[in-house]
Amino acid sequence: MASVAPLFSYRKYWAARFGTAPFLPMSRAEMDELGWDSCDIILVTGDAYIDHPSFGMALIGRLLEAQGFRVGIIAQPNWKDVDAFRVLGKPNLFFGVTAGNMDSMVNHYTSDRRIRSNDAYTPHAEAGKRPDRAVVVYSQMLRRAWKQVPILIGSIEASLRRIAQYDYWSDKVRRSVLPDAKADLLLFGNAERAIVEIAHRMARGEAIETIRDVRGTAFMTRDLPADRPLVDSTQLDTPGPIDPHPDPYASQTAQGCDQAADQAAPAESAPERPLATPANRAQQIVLLPAFEQVKDDPVLYAHASRVFHLETNPGNARALAQRHGDRYVFLNPPPVPLNTKELDRIYELPYARAPHPAYGDARIPAWEMIRFSVNIMRGCFGGCTFCSITEHEGRIIQSRSQASIRREVEAIRDQTQGFTGVISDLGGPTANMWQLRCKSKAIESSCRRLSCVYPGICKNLLTDQTPLIHLYREIRNLPGIKRVFIASGLRYDLAVETPEYVRELVTHHVGGYLKIAPEHTEQAPLSKMMKPGIGTYDRFKQMFEQYSQEAGKEQYLIPYFISAHPGTSDEDMLNLALWLKKNRFRPDQVQAFLPTPMALASTMYHTGLNPLKNLNKVREPVHTVRKARQRRLHKAFLRYHAPENWPLLREALKRMGRADLIGNGKRHLVPAWQPGEQRSNRQNPPRKPPRPAIRRRLAGKGRQRA
Repeated sequence: MASVAPLFSYRKYWAARFGTAPFLPMSRAEMDELGWDSCDIILVTGDAYIDHPSFGMALIGRLLEAQGFRVGIIAQPNWKDVDAFRVLGKPNLFFGVTAGNMDSMVNHYTSDRRIRSNDAYTPHAEAGKRPDRAVVVYSQMLRRAWKQVPILIGSIEASLRRIAQYDYWSDKVRRSVLPDAKADLLLFGNAERAIVEIAHRMARGEAIETIRDVRGTAFMTRDLPADRPLVDSTQLDTPGPIDPHPDPYASQTAQGCDQAADQAAPAESAPERPLATPANRAQQIVLLPAFEQVKDDPVLYAHASRVFHLETNPGNARALAQRHGDRYVFLNPPPVPLNTKELDRIYELPYARAPHPAYGDARIPAWEMIRFSVNIMRGCFGGCTFCSITEHEGRIIQSRSQASIRREVEAIRDQTQGFTGVISDLGGPTANMWQLRCKSKAIESSCRRLSCVYPGICKNLLTDQTPLIHLYREIRNLPGIKRVFIASGLRYDLAVETPEYVRELVTHHVGGYLKIAPEHTEQAPLSKMMKPGIGTYDRFKQMFEQYSQEAGKEQYLIPYFISAHPGTSDEDMLNLALWLKKNRFRPDQVQAFLPTPMALASTMYHTGLNPLKNLNKVREPVHTVRKARQRRLHKAFLRYHAPENWPLLREALKRMGRADLIGNGKRHLVPAWQPGEQRSNRQNPPRKPPRPAIRRRLAGKGRQRA
């Protein structure tokens, strides 16, 4: 893996003399109190400003402050008023723009494209405080307010839109966010290394237009470097026959990528581009199909998605380029992960660990959820195709030290208002990947697998979770700590590899219920998710129940499932519903598949093809659930017990030839009656004709009354 400068090795900027701000300023009055005449860097975010390391803008802001820069925050500005972007004046170096901790479109809309009624990252959970596609809108408003100031965009919203990507909300392929935002640089993934290097280089007088070699950054360019070899992506992973297109690579012909340089200048003056060889692999640029191609051709889109995901390991990833019109989006290789010392220091910066005082006593749900939790790691090597964590944070686990985690718990205990002795979570993207890694750095750097645990756990993965047991024991034995819960998602296929970990978890760190995510029971959808079979869940469930009983506790597993995932048929959902009924599960909340930008499952949804396989060798079609009625049906199967779903389920069961599952017995999935009909029958019950003897007695009584 490439060598990089340690994160805190730079000489501090001169403004470090101003010291540490109690909160990063959000107004000119706060700047005056700090003695600042200007900000060096201003960060614009779609979230409320909470000075806590779980919130991206606070973490980046405090990191830049630790480098000596004066950092201001513009949180949730009125995007319809250009003056809202002038409140802190003009920064000396650049603006940093983010939509916030969540993608703004995911934040605004459900999987059925319905508008959400609240926003957990806003005071009072008020909805509508950030625009759709916030990165683009904020950047465009900044261009109106300050024409010449450099703009850097980042966060998960920008990171997942760094190349042409399928957009679920408009149901089309959109171009990279870079040209729409008109930003100078895009920072993807965890951006600490990139933003610190860029800030120091700009502080030394380097122009933003010349900063083109920082890992984890993307930019627009008219020309690709002439001294670097180009590799056509179709030479790496041939997509097979595709529909013909005019000018198929938009100045790149089938004869090779070198002709792009020939077209840009007369042949006699064009420099000779080096040929790609194993020796110069690190210098190669992989040329993806152009935006104009992938937006119209599902095969090329699936091919580009596959190649993109194969070039995400920081140990062997090459630069990528994708033509958009007359320019390229150029992506440098992914950032080098932080080491433990760097991660410790970032999380131990002097955060106020509270919302900015400007919000008063306003309740911010996201803050309430994490205020007593600790993030112990980053990254996820699970590779679930529907999840965006690996596209953003990467597959290499970055772990904090046990000592650093202990110090943060002590800080929560001593500084956080309202703490009652309960730590709500020790986790991260996954609860039990802390300190798990490949057994060899050399193997890790050369690996191109999309998952370390699918279709089975890699033999090179160290899965011992004994260190995590020691961490749990130390934290729960700290003075003033009453309970420590584990609320982050658990990889139960890893947990069963260390039975003592399951015992420790179940005995001490479960509050009655433990949420896990098998996602499905059927092999067809599981294979498209890259998730283990339900047999692994059964093994974990047996351990969970055994250790709960030994601890004398009544505890329950709460499994989560996804409906309408690519590769899922109506029969698969029926089988899942029958499994739920057999195991007496009645889910209250249902997670319907939501295609997020650049996820492999989103590629399946858009193209109907499986990018997990070579598209030339195996053109595997993938059934996708796109129509609203079928999506409702798949959700209804998960909530088979809800009366409002019974009419839809009865209709589907008859169509599927499974009317035998309609009835009032225990073996039936749904009853043959509706609650409203039953109430009506109780009010006016039909009378059976009386038996002959009773008719005679009634007739006699009638004559006596007469």
